Amino acid sequence: MPIVFEHAVLVDATGQREDASLAFAHGRIVPAPSDTPGIDLAGAIVTPGFVDVHTHGGGGYNLQTTDAQEILAYARWAPRTGTTAFLVAVVGVPHALPEAQLRAAVAAIEQGSPAAEPLGIHLEGPYMNPARRGAHDPSWLRQPTPAETEQILALAQGHLRLITLAPELPGADALIQRLAAAGVTVSIGHTDATYEQAAAAIPLGITHATHCFNAMRPLHHREPGALGAIVEHEQVLGELIADGVHVHPAVARILLRALGPERAIIVTDALACAGVPDAVFEFNGQPARVVDGVARLADGTITGSVLTMDQALRNLVQIVGVPLPQAVGMLTRNPARSAGVAARKGRLAPGYDADLLIFDAQLELQATICRGRLAWARADWQERLAALPSI
Repeated sequence: MPIVFEHAVLVDATGQREDASLAFAHGRIVPAPSDTPGIDLAGAIVTPGFVDVHTHGGGGYNLQTTDAQEILAYARWAPRTGTTAFLVAVVGVPHALPEAQLRAAVAAIEQGSPAAEPLGIHLEGPYMNPARRGAHDPSWLRQPTPAETEQILALAQGHLRLITLAPELPGADALIQRLAAAGVTVSIGHTDATYEQAAAAIPLGITHATHCFNAMRPLHHREPGALGAIVEHEQVLGELIADGVHVHPAVARILLRALGPERAIIVTDALACAGVPDAVFEFNGQPARVVDGVARLADGTITGSVLTMDQALRNLVQIVGVPLPQAVGMLTRNPARSAGVAARKGRLAPGYDADLLIFDAQLELQATICRGRLAWARADWQERLAALPSI
């Protein structure tokens, strides 16, 4: 028998339904029966679970690790922030490919998690332009070769979902085409590409852009840079780190209007320090700390963020002014497209995974359900949702 939520406000990218019912069984959303008593969610908002395609960790857990169990510990922590699915971000290591980290990611993905689901790997680099490397150590960076491309695909064992690269690097054209043919979402990022270089590279297979405005040439009225080409090519979905630090809210509004609600993807780019106040931590061996809510390396360079997905939703709605259904779509349906799971995640519709979030009217997260099982809830909601199987 399905579990039914009644009298809820249901919100996804398709719109908002008042006083509505939603049912799920065996981990999937099903048509709501008319004769089954349900759990009263009057006053609550239900959305699909968030899909974070660009995160390096949180809750004290690193995704750049050689320990698969640390990735799965992050998966257990993430639902308290609204994340029900994510890509495991892997970055470079000095003078080599991150082989041990890729193996750990594969092991965690194949073991699986009943909590937030590791969907695949996001390889951020090592094919970056040194001029736009951001917080990434220059010793990690390298230029692509066909042999190394095949090595990456072999190490990922079919789990590489997203790769960030600078298309102006020698050998990048062949890399883009090979990975796109293999079903990998190719993202332009950490790039010093001119508008002309980006516009030539995107048709080769680029469909994603990593943290727009950050680690790329600024948009200039005489030199639009990569961002100008990203906006012009409708097949490209663009990330925004919605913490109000990486991109000013006014500029975020400009980007979201330029891309439109169906092409913008909200990410955290979070590090292990996310959710850990005043943390001192490492970003792949580089000492860093949180200063006034911003993650910085010892030299002051911003490195990732301390953003969580639930806070990103509030920032979009309350600061940037995005309508709630559009904001929800940017955290659910759109990233699911880039991760290759849009057929089962990101919608409140029959057949989709029962990854569900319950919010109050102020958009404070109350409970998280991962594939039909209660993964996290505030104390008062644990009793209200006692009928649900728990993780």
